[in-house]
Amino acid sequence: MEKDILSQMQREWDERAKENARYYVNTERENWDDADFFASGERTVAEEILTDMINICQGKKPEEMRVLEIGCGAGRITRALAGLFGEVHAVDVSGEMVKQAKAALKDRPNAHVYQNNGMDLSVVPNLEFDFAFSMIVFQHIPSREVIWNYVREVNRLLGPGRLFKFQVQGDTSIEHKPGDTWLGIPFSDEDAVAMGEGCGFEPRYRHGAGKQYFWLWFFKNPA
Repeated sequence: MEKDILSQMQREWDERAKENARYYVNTERENWDDADFFASGERTVAEEILTDMINICQGKKPEEMRVLEIGCGAGRITRALAGLFGEVHAVDVSGEMVKQAKAALKDRPNAHVYQNNGMDLSVVPNLEFDFAFSMIVFQHIPSREVIWNYVREVNRLLGPGRLFKFQVQGDTSIEHKPGDTWLGIPFSDEDAVAMGEGCGFEPRYRHGAGKQYFWLWFFKNPA
């Protein structure tokens, strides 16, 4: 069944990317020019990363850090990450999105983008990462098992004590339809804690339970 879901995710995100990739990455507007689209990524980094550098960097200089992004889409946030951190590796299930992200990052040699299978990070070099980030990605995934597997995979690649900061759908009142790759599976606070602990993390902070933007700070347990 998971294989069917992964194939559907890839197919439907390829279709969205061909129709209007930037809109489906950020639905604030339908028609994005380059400047505004990538400026929106800079705003996300300013709001979610630059305000949280103590947890993210843990004393390490940003330019010395290797960062992982899950669900890069057309490279909106990836480009901003590459301007801040020393090395960025990003994945997306959609080959069409990856094609656009690579074009957007052609002048960022420290950014590397891969098409993955929508469930694991086997395409990413087996390196130790200092920080992992994901936004407006897991809220679209229709399978709790797929999300758990991503979290386990991030744990595999992160260094001990390092942070995975990401957002899931927290509105448990929504009516999720099986296989819906737009309105994905929601997580309660209890669901989030169970996932973190079950995947080798300390779910230290959580913000926005019950809302669409439910932010989770998962710190990898020490070795």
